[in-house]
Amino acid sequence: MSEPDKRPQEPFLACLTDEELAALRSHAVARHFARGATIVHQDEVPGRVVVIERGHAKVTSNTEDGKEIVLAFRGPGDIVGEAAALSGETRTATVRALEPLDALAIGIGDFDALLEQHPRIANVLLRTTIARLREADRQQFEFAAFQTIERIARRLVELAERFGEPCDDGLRISLRISQEELAGWAGASREATSKALHDLREIGLIDTQRRSLTVCSIDGLRALTA
Repeated sequence: MSEPDKRPQEPFLACLTDEELAALRSHAVARHFARGATIVHQDEVPGRVVVIERGHAKVTSNTEDGKEIVLAFRGPGDIVGEAAALSGETRTATVRALEPLDALAIGIGDFDALLEQHPRIANVLLRTTIARLREADRQQFEFAAFQTIERIARRLVELAERFGEPCDDGLRISLRISQEELAGWAGASREATSKALHDLREIGLIDTQRRSLTVCSIDGLRALTA
């Protein structure tokens, strides 16, 4: 069993040309979401596509028994809600702002018109969709192949690669993510996640503060999962 590709994906906006970006803005409406606000709802009929410009959001799905599962985190440049918009089916996940968030909202009709006028954007969307499918495949592989500390290490590597900010001690992740959310994302219990974070602190790979986490050695985290 070979491991799926684990390269971090490039944000959607970063893949657009200046002309395509200008066209997207001409079809969009600027929106602001407060911390905790729902950007799209699971099971709703798609009415818009949203592109994040500032801030971060979490993507979750509720099981039949009401348990919330964290699927992913999105940040500046990422697009959300595009799959339901393209398929016309109800949304399979909820997206909520983790902090004050600015975004571009595009109605379904305007989104279709944008893709017709700029077909290369559809190719960018296809690559984004494929990257996310690989991301999901990789997580399924990890659930079967790795222990909790290894899965937590991989989630922290992903956060550091996508959202880490250089600091004196390494890469600081200021993304608002609770231990419970990290546990759900890694497919682990909260208790096992707490122990994994403790162990990673003890060996000097991470440092945790009240509102942030610092990856002291991203290479050390990668080595745990090699």
